[in-house]
Amino acid sequence: MRIQNVSSSPDRALLAASDVYRHFDGVLAVDGVSIEVPKGKITGLIGPNGAGKSTFLAVLAGTLPASGGRIIFDGQDVTRTPAYARARRGLVRTFQLPSEFARLTVLENLLVAGPHNRGDSLWGALLGKSYWIGDERRLVDQARGLLKRFGMTAKESDYAGTMSGGQKRLIEIMRALMLEPRVLLLDEPMSGVHPSIVVEIQHYLQELRTEGLTILMVEHELHLVEELCDSVTVMAQGKVIGTGTMAYLRQQKEIVDAYLVG
Repeated sequence: MRIQNVSSSPDRALLAASDVYRHFDGVLAVDGVSIEVPKGKITGLIGPNGAGKSTFLAVLAGTLPASGGRIIFDGQDVTRTPAYARARRGLVRTFQLPSEFARLTVLENLLVAGPHNRGDSLWGALLGKSYWIGDERRLVDQARGLLKRFGMTAKESDYAGTMSGGQKRLIEIMRALMLEPRVLLLDEPMSGVHPSIVVEIQHYLQELRTEGLTILMVEHELHLVEELCDSVTVMAQGKVIGTGTMAYLRQQKEIVDAYLVG
């Protein structure tokens, strides 16, 4: 049975999933999940290992196709829209494991994601530097602005593969922000990160929310979820078993038994 905090009335959902399924050779990893992600809020997605959280995030982003159900982003059905097209519309994800380009510099890692660069096409490259240099300068300025904001200006020329686990997380978040997302899907952004950088990431996410960015975040550290998230959805065995604030969810015996032990 799904437990919901009926006293809360979420703002208009910028991203919504309705009865979404995903199976692998008969194994139902996501089993009829419905969720609303309100605009300008941080929504948490929690649950035990194997609950289907990361698979569901991949289905929302389009990196895995849904086996059934509907995904609505800003009023448009994107269920069959490929991942790159969703990202261009502003639905952008990060991954559970760091996915930096190790042999590119930190700055180059950000520029890889920069949109609207006419030099990225064969035709643009053939037309020469004068055709695309304006786009490149704009993207370099944008990337350096993010590096400054995230305290990594001094690292821009270092190879990304030499960065610490926490710095790689920051690179991944900055690279996602290069796409100017409207909804940011974060898969365990604090995993494997030194506590000092966890505090930094928490601060940055709070700032981004204040600026109006909508975030759906998978996270295991429940104290961070409680501090960061406006609402929380709990999954277990591929299903949603509860929605509400952490304070509300801690009072529900079924959810405590399934996940919030202690």
